[in-house]
Amino acid sequence: MTDHPSTTTGRTNWRRFGVILALSSVATAGVVSLVAQGALASSFVVSGQQFKVSADELVATGFIQYGTVDARLDPGSDGGQKPEPVAVSAMKTATLKNLCQSVITDLGDFGSVSLIIRAGQGDTPVTAKNMVVDMSQLDGNARFETIEIGRDASTLDKGPDNDPNEKAQRREGFFSQQADKVTITNLKQVAWSTNAAEFNLRNLKLSLKWGKDECF
Repeated sequence: MTDHPSTTTGRTNWRRFGVILALSSVATAGVVSLVAQGALASSFVVSGQQFKVSADELVATGFIQYGTVDARLDPGSDGGQKPEPVAVSAMKTATLKNLCQSVITDLGDFGSVSLIIRAGQGDTPVTAKNMVVDMSQLDGNARFETIEIGRDASTLDKGPDNDPNEKAQRREGFFSQQADKVTITNLKQVAWSTNAAEFNLRNLKLSLKWGKDECF
């Protein structure tokens, strides 16, 4: 931590960073066990499908990031769950310009279907409050303002307010970082889940297409 504001700018390979976050503590094996036993708090069980999100720009305030483990449905079992290491990004407020979200569903012999959502074009960006994203990959050009790197996840104090499920995932001894503000341009993200207290999609356009049509 530092007593003086700091700004960090750079291009980051967030796939590697996410893996470091999720596996940075020697207690990870214990967390996996807790998930399997249902003892680790989670906002919901995630599906077996990841989705892609892109945006020209994300501006977030009250930003925190840390590693944890989600519980997700295991297609190979009868309603069973399996642990999934993730990097969590949580923020008090967020605006996104030219948002795209896509997910592909495999229908077996019928082929694949793509669901694409677009919003926030022009002068009407997407806005969100108390947004939490569990991801496996994030790429872009990031600028952090007043950043703290290497803070214990259980002591974070700049993230969303009044979200007990999110706060329960901040494990003691886990690596984390937080910043007053972050701006990410050319954002490309692969995620398991997103939840928010408020999510405003202006100029929303939703479409379904046969075949694979993704945001990136």
